[in-house]
Amino acid sequence: MEFKSLKNIETSFQQIRFFGIVFIILCAGITGYSVFSAYQFAEKQRQKIYVLDKGKSLILALSQDLAQNRPVEAREHIKRFHELFFTLSPDKDAIESNINRAMFLADKSVYTYYKDLIEKGYFNRVISGNINQTLQVDSVVIDFMNYPYSASTYAKQVIIRESNITQRNLVTHCTLINSVRSDNNPHGFTIENFEVRQNSDIQTVKR
Repeated sequence: MEFKSLKNIETSFQQIRFFGIVFIILCAGITGYSVFSAYQFAEKQRQKIYVLDKGKSLILALSQDLAQNRPVEAREHIKRFHELFFTLSPDKDAIESNINRAMFLADKSVYTYYKDLIEKGYFNRVISGNINQTLQVDSVVIDFMNYPYSASTYAKQVIIRESNITQRNLVTHCTLINSVRSDNNPHGFTIENFEVRQNSDIQTVKR
């Protein structure tokens, strides 16, 4: 009888130990799941931006991965530079304003090209001839496999004079490097080694 009682006590201890181990495993599992869920929630929150619209409404905007958006920003940077630099009107202040804004997006290679145009009297002819020049970028091809990024731009220029309208083909080449973002350079790139590789007439139409 005494032996049977001891056996029952030993069995009870084994059961208690078994249930204790099961309980500890369950607690560890719940704790691990809670930590994992909290981490996942924190990651999702970091991918969200809360924007206050004039203090009245709260807009939830999903932030995008910077690396994925970089090619789009690079093409827009180059496109914006060309629009500013090659869009001219017969107004000295307007020309200088556009050129100055374009200079924030590029290095001294663009300034050298600009000074060369001044020495050739290009801008003076635009003003004196009452010429308007617009530019339409057709495409921007960038090699993102190698850094600095090599970029070629294909565009059309339309030069409007009092007597005729001339359409020109414009092809430029440059390299892009990463730089600090600012109000004057929102995309965070700098154009280097800028050169005009082709700038020829396509057609001239009398007005």
